[in-house]
Amino acid sequence: MKILVTGAKGMVARAVAEYCRSIGDDVVALDRGGLDISDSGQCLAVIGELRPDAIVNCAAFTDVDGAESNEKSAYAANSDGPANLAAAAKEHGAKFITISTDYVFDGASDGFYTETDVPAPLGVYARSKYDGELRAAEEYATSVIVRSGWIYGFGGTNFLSVIPDLLSSGKHITAISDSFGTPTFAGDLARRLRELAAKDATGIVHITNAGSGSTYYGVACEIAKLLGVDTSVVTPISDADLARPAPRPRYSRLASKRLAELGLDELPVWRDALRRFVKA
Repeated sequence: MKILVTGAKGMVARAVAEYCRSIGDDVVALDRGGLDISDSGQCLAVIGELRPDAIVNCAAFTDVDGAESNEKSAYAANSDGPANLAAAAKEHGAKFITISTDYVFDGASDGFYTETDVPAPLGVYARSKYDGELRAAEEYATSVIVRSGWIYGFGGTNFLSVIPDLLSSGKHITAISDSFGTPTFAGDLARRLRELAAKDATGIVHITNAGSGSTYYGVACEIAKLLGVDTSVVTPISDADLARPAPRPRYSRLASKRLAELGLDELPVWRDALRRFVKA
């Protein structure tokens, strides 16, 4: 399969490209210099030239707090981008998969959000991602919108990705203990994205590692244990203590009702995925 991966410099894009190449796919991975997804004409031209079988959109504006003061940039990447790619994919007959976020929910429910729950995004980042979902589906009815959350992996710069390095270097860290999500290993997410590319799937699909989810504090303590580090080096804090510009859902755990329909098993439990990440 010939696969175009956007946002090539990002953690998830690198994982997708690596996995797809490992199974023999012809992968073209483009960063913003190779394809600015906010430019509709460029999307049509590049996809028309490459003629991929599938497009996996990993490009995004992911600075949740920065989006509050950069609304135009957030919407260009997170809303215009998926819409442009979906239109170009439809024009050239390619499968289109785009990654969205657990942040499309407001966190008012302390259970798991599934594909049938109604989004209620809180901040600019969340609203721009939800707008991207709607516009991609409008442009191309067969678009696959993958919601995931708390993604970590090799080369990642977000908090969960860097915890092993921080703790291994002897640092004490603080971690939020009152926000709940479903940790997702980028390597497992990448494999599932490729599986969806080969299936006759459409619409919204939630993809996370299995299990009951955790808090950032819980994940940090689990990593400490895996490293043989005393968990006392991890200090719990409240989300409110950080006073960050963007609102975030307190509960954003995801579950999927569509796995059986799509012939897919659950991804490994998040603790197993975390163990593989830390070991590697």
